[in-house]
Amino acid sequence: MSYQNILVPVDGSKISFSAVKHAVEIAQVFNSRLTLISLVSEDPFTDADFYYYYVSAPMKEHFIQAYANAEAVLKQASEIAYAAGVQVETKVLKSVMPEESIVETTKQLKTDLIVMGSHGRKGFKKWLLGSVATAVLCSTELPVMIIKS
Repeated sequence: MSYQNILVPVDGSKISFSAVKHAVEIAQVFNSRLTLISLVSEDPFTDADFYYYYVSAPMKEHFIQAYANAEAVLKQASEIAYAAGVQVETKVLKSVMPEESIVETTKQLKTDLIVMGSHGRKGFKKWLLGSVATAVLCSTELPVMIIKS
């Protein structure tokens, strides 16, 4: 089996950069296409008039900064790939549910492998913050490589 199109979600954490490094190694072996994505949480109050009336300016500033951060993270991750001679594409995606955005992107790009980091949260933290990696595993039939360190 060879992997021709690898998708790597990157959130700026140390573990996500570790996932990028693993994906780059796989891409080198199989001469794969590598796509790095970063997700920006979409505004859950899109249709709430009161929300935009009272907090519109601070939220706009928040989203501007979130997109700038996502672009910076993808630039840093791309440099890892370029240093290894691997061509890479990047995308910043709006998302309410990260796992849905990741899985939908795999379909659009015809991805055949997802490589992603897992923070390894347990107990209350996992319940409170959730696990995007677990949700992706449950939402796709594609191979998913989970990097834990």
